[in-house]
Amino acid sequence: MDEVFISTLHINNNLLDTPASIGVLSKKELLQNNTTDITTVINTIPGVLMQSSNLTTTRISIRGIGARTPYGTNKIRAFYGSIPLTSGNSETVIDDINLENVSQIEVIKGPLSSIYGAGLGGAILVLPQLSKSNGQTAGVSTVYGSYGLLKNNLNYSLTNKSSSLNINYHKLKTDGWRENSAYDREGITLAVELFKKENSKLTYFSNYTYLKAFIPSSITKEAFENNPKSGAATWVASKGFKEYKSTLAGLAYDFKINEHLNNATSIFVNYKDNNEPRPFDILRQYTFAAGARTQFSGDFSIGKIKNQFIAGIEYFADRYNGNTFQNLYQQNNGLGSLQGNQLTETDQKRFFYNVFSQIRSLLSEKFEFQAGLNYNETQFELTNILADANNTTEKYRYNGIFSPQMSLLYKPNTEQTVYFSASRGFSLPSTEETLTSNGTINSDIKPENGYNFEVGGKFYFFNKNLYTELSLYRMEIKDLLVAKRIGDDQYEGANAGKTLHEGIEFIAKHNWQLNRTLTLSSFAATSLGRYEFVNFVDNGNDYSGNKLTGVAANKINAGVTLNSQMGLYFSADYQFVDEIPMNDANTAYSDSYSIINVKTGYRFEIIPNLTSHFAFGINNVTNEKYASLILPNAVAVGNASPRYYYPGLPVNYYGTVSLNYLF
Repeated sequence: MDEVFISTLHINNNLLDTPASIGVLSKKELLQNNTTDITTVINTIPGVLMQSSNLTTTRISIRGIGARTPYGTNKIRAFYGSIPLTSGNSETVIDDINLENVSQIEVIKGPLSSIYGAGLGGAILVLPQLSKSNGQTAGVSTVYGSYGLLKNNLNYSLTNKSSSLNINYHKLKTDGWRENSAYDREGITLAVELFKKENSKLTYFSNYTYLKAFIPSSITKEAFENNPKSGAATWVASKGFKEYKSTLAGLAYDFKINEHLNNATSIFVNYKDNNEPRPFDILRQYTFAAGARTQFSGDFSIGKIKNQFIAGIEYFADRYNGNTFQNLYQQNNGLGSLQGNQLTETDQKRFFYNVFSQIRSLLSEKFEFQAGLNYNETQFELTNILADANNTTEKYRYNGIFSPQMSLLYKPNTEQTVYFSASRGFSLPSTEETLTSNGTINSDIKPENGYNFEVGGKFYFFNKNLYTELSLYRMEIKDLLVAKRIGDDQYEGANAGKTLHEGIEFIAKHNWQLNRTLTLSSFAATSLGRYEFVNFVDNGNDYSGNKLTGVAANKINAGVTLNSQMGLYFSADYQFVDEIPMNDANTAYSDSYSIINVKTGYRFEIIPNLTSHFAFGINNVTNEKYASLILPNAVAVGNASPRYYYPGLPVNYYGTVSLNYLF
């Protein structure tokens, strides 16, 4: 097996020599399924659980961090190249990005990287596809599947000695298998390298996305068991959906100052215009973010000890404006949502900066030491714009947060490493978590924080035909943030206690050369966790000792791929997810489930320089009934049961065809 390399944004780009647990998904692995949904592939990483409902609503938790978030992903930072995908409101969306335009994804588990903000959950790095082959290439692909699934993808790249260009367009749509679940997305991505020289280059990235996704919402246990195709009655009647236009762009300049010092500097902008008609109101949101990042990297020696370092600063600012209006869908003759009078208007500005540094010291041939430090300062301003013009503006600043990290790595030989690390991380509250019941800022709210301890090893065996990785971790989170739902779209935040996150993660990958024409590749990954409340009292209820809501303690993934030199291949993968506590009281659990997916395909050359790929796949072969996403702590309305469940897709089929030409 080839050694795995991570992006050059790290202090060391060899995964084997990195004293941290980092999940890496290659281009080949990202396209293993039907190329439309990142959930299946990202769940192959142990310790990571991505829940998804009909491509519209997703939640990522890493080692239990972020599991209790009602909707979406927070407590995890994500980047597209050097451009943050995480908003100033701590929300992260990565599923809009076309998988066919991504070269690699890296998931840093836990607060092990000072460079990316020391988030408790970690960081997700999405690396854009850059043109690599000299000359011109063009490609077209189509995916067609069950429930009206259709994805078309066009790609063109041009590379010469001093520049490169990669442009990609995609359109993805599906009718959905549940009521009110149609989905339509299209996007265009541009990546350009200019003025490429031996010591410098200028890179430009941009991505535009348009999305309109209808929302079936969650349903009760009774509906899940008897009619999982149904949507929530009010969402179906109002034809609720979310629609937005999103643009992100960044400019980066990398240059070599001298033999021992380099600099990488980038600036970015991110704009999103969102419209979301919901049964209880219509939400309009506008967000504009901008920022910059610069980092110096290099090496130096102290006596016989060689050292590498990274040091820099990141600045981020965003402006958010949100408006709610009456939804008069009940008066609209069954035509769905109808905008009425304005109810609220909120304006928020958030600013933060991270100062970061990291050093790697090669103490000897077998020992090395790493240490890092991140310092964060965050402030924000919230304005409630009232109809009577009696506007209220509040400003608030968190105390500066220092997050140190250190690790020791032992390398008995060139194919095996063992490491120990200790780090401190934090998670900033989202807007909802900072508010009181009347919508004002609660100055008593503090960021979550905690210490992470981890020991692990990475090992090649059998002439590098087998790669294994093992890690054990323990993290205790203090000042646990709780956003209690007190209305349809109204929350109240509190720091409610402590949680414990500890577990074991293991992954193995093996290649077999069966004969001259057949190769069998396999992998197995498992995570066994213990996630629980240590001290947690909420509304007078003591949940101390209960299991943490929203996350499966145990998860198993495995897969095999049989390749032939003729271009034929067959693959199968398996996923087991344990039961999930759905509320803090642990009185309701989702059932455990197992999913099997299979795929077969044929790659061949039609004429010189023109290649083709045909494939056919079946997902959820056994037609397992399962909840692909649960709503933690769902609130019952009236005499109805709580709506915890987002049903997962039943058995479904897809086929793909692609053509690629090298000029």
